Amino acid sequence: MSSLSEDNLIHTFNGIAFTKRSSPELLNSLVTFDAREDDVLLVSYPKSGTHWLAEIITHLCASKAALTSPIEFGDLSKLNQLNRLSGKRIIPTHLDGNMLPPAFKRKQCKAIYIIRNPKDTAVSMYHYYRENPNLPTVDSWPRFLEMFLKGDVVCGSWFDHVLSWEEHTSDKNTLFLFYEDMKKDLSRVVKKISTFLGVSVNESIIHEICKKSSFSEMKSTMEKENHDPSHTVCALTSNRKLILRKGAVGDWKNYFTPKQNRMFEETFNKKMKFSEVAKHLVYEF
Repeated sequence: MSSLSEDNLIHTFNGIAFTKRSSPELLNSLVTFDAREDDVLLVSYPKSGTHWLAEIITHLCASKAALTSPIEFGDLSKLNQLNRLSGKRIIPTHLDGNMLPPAFKRKQCKAIYIIRNPKDTAVSMYHYYRENPNLPTVDSWPRFLEMFLKGDVVCGSWFDHVLSWEEHTSDKNTLFLFYEDMKKDLSRVVKKISTFLGVSVNESIIHEICKKSSFSEMKSTMEKENHDPSHTVCALTSNRKLILRKGAVGDWKNYFTPKQNRMFEETFNKKMKFSEVAKHLVYEF
């Protein structure tokens, strides 16, 4: 269970849990944020492959764009920092679609939303909770799974998050990607992203990007570069060693009991009954 001091790590805004690294003042002011037409949003629920996607986009855009830290990460000065950046901005966020600053929709900014199957996401998040001092302690996997299914975790319910963004599936300026597709055929996904962003790349560049963005390559680079706390696209930690764990598809089978799996499926079927996106999720290869 959380200790009293740990209760101070989390606060609730609009019914969603955030760490204190996202100040209430900043969250309250996001509604005033002035987006630019060429901003690109990199959107995900935590532990869904955000860093992997950020790595690919950074290589694709080379020096033509600045990758910022998440829009909800920091205090009020964050908005000024973002405003001061000249040139194209790639802005990561774990925000639910309903909390997104309205200017992004108004200016029809491009958004890339990456989805990972929720069973692997839950397992990955469980480890993150156990190892991240910015998050309350969880005493066991069964307890965490219960919290995850109720949405009593940072960034709220996985189900609500996906559904809030699924409303944009028909928008031509929103691209939905699946983590499992990236694991299966990365070069195909890189091509898809480059087309969406209007970046022209040949086969050899795609091959090079795939090589640089492999899990092992990224993990070793990240651990070497762990000294810069501002160089992260995660709103929950600046310790980059915590960011990449296994990156596997199907690891959930090592954690879920048959009973837990039934409980999960029940919640999933109830919540995602009308979801088109849910039909494309892959739980194992």
